[in-house]
Amino acid sequence: MQEATSSRIEGRLAELGLSLPPVAKPVAAYQPAIVTGNYVYTSGQLPLINGELPAVGKVGAEVTAEDAKAQARTCALNALAAIKAEIGDLDRVQRIVKVVGFVSSDPSFTGQPGVINGASEFFGELFGEAGQHSRSAVGVSVLPLDAAVEVEVIVEFA
Repeated sequence: MQEATSSRIEGRLAELGLSLPPVAKPVAAYQPAIVTGNYVYTSGQLPLINGELPAVGKVGAEVTAEDAKAQARTCALNALAAIKAEIGDLDRVQRIVKVVGFVSSDPSFTGQPGVINGASEFFGELFGEAGQHSRSAVGVSVLPLDAAVEVEVIVEFA
């Protein structure tokens, strides 16, 4: 049974066949998101689905770039859940300001920007022009729980 949507953005998620998951429980000593002024800063969001990682390992070795791109989209969805928990309604988001993506990369893998496009393109689909943002896509040797991707987001809201 599908829950009634509470906002235009959640309606758009429903059109895409998605709904917001519960906010992921922190895996260490931090908060999923913090509000300061008119900004929400999320902690790094892993691609957890029902508390589980869909795949682990390095992109370019155990995880394909295509699978990692899909995981970056899941990270973005998890970030939206954390944002909604702080501001109550995703329609209050005025702009996705910045996305920082981390890709656990095989030493020969150089496609980090394409992987993090999974999050960036998703925000564009949902928010249109307000989803356009600045961004970093960084290759790292390992991520928490051996995740392939981690994404953090800064949003401005009204």
